[in-house]
Amino acid sequence: MSGLIRLRGFIQAMTRLADQGGDGGGGDGRWLTEGRDLLAGLIAVDDWLPPAMAEPGPSYRQNLLHCDPAERFCIVSFVWGPGQRTPVHNHTVWGLVGMLRGEEISTEMRPQPGGGPMRPGQVDRLRPGEVAAVSADTYDIHVVENAFADRSSISIHCYGGNIGAIARSVFDPATGATKRFISGYSNPSVPNIWDRSQELAA
Repeated sequence: MSGLIRLRGFIQAMTRLADQGGDGGGGDGRWLTEGRDLLAGLIAVDDWLPPAMAEPGPSYRQNLLHCDPAERFCIVSFVWGPGQRTPVHNHTVWGLVGMLRGEEISTEMRPQPGGGPMRPGQVDRLRPGEVAAVSADTYDIHVVENAFADRSSISIHCYGGNIGAIARSVFDPATGATKRFISGYSNPSVPNIWDRSQELAA
């Protein structure tokens, strides 16, 4: 798929940002500004995501597209079947969410001191081409759902680590109680972005 050139270019740009010190020595700053611009450029054109990374399943799918060898960042495709949603969860690292197809709704959930029902906060409805951020400086606990009950949606996420291997928490929205979880990934293999044979032959 020639569109994989776009994904390869994005990975190379994010790697350069990591090599330069993506946090600029002051937190998540450059990741959430320069990284956001890079992700917006990737999702501006929808011709690069391999079909196997875009298929919905009985629950939402988190497909690994790339993980930096030093685990400084990773890239995943989230595939939402009709009406699918996550539990309330956190990340513990910065994250960027770019909408590729369809729409999704992210609702911040705020724990209450001493427990009790969590309260909704900021709500983001992402449409194709839009990017939102999660971090300690914005919000890190939310629930995400496909905005549509009759079709799939796909978002592309970047995280400040190997998100499938990070110990995180899910939350009971009625009580705020937490439970440890590690998400893993839905796919057993990643796209081969390094086969340049077709483009070189052209």
